[in-house]
Amino acid sequence: QVQLAESGGGLVQAGGSLRLSCAASGRTFSSYDMGWFRQAPGKERDLVAAISRSGESTYYKNSVKGRFIISRDNIRNTVYLQMNSLEPEDTAAYYCNAIVNGATIHNWGQGTQVTVSS
Repeated sequence: QVQLAESGGGLVQAGGSLRLSCAASGRTFSSYDMGWFRQAPGKERDLVAAISRSGESTYYKNSVKGRFIISRDNIRNTVYLQMNSLEPEDTAAYYCNAIVNGATIHNWGQGTQVTVSS
């Protein structure tokens, strides 16, 4: 079973930046598209950004386009999310997971909390 470990969250003022990392165990990382998801209190978890297996294709939720950048390192089995110009609405727990046919396939990790103060 693949283990996912997110890190890099924290408390930041509006307009600031954070870089999230997600390390995956096992040998299958490069076989899957990867996504970053977030869940705010009282809301469902939703997809924020995704990246193809090779890293050539990316997807972003409209509200983060131009501010967030997803990338991956298939040697280090790690996917990153660079978050710039953070807004209070970005406050949430952030998670990563592999995506196959529109569905996540691994157990969720513990996530990393991002809190943006106004």
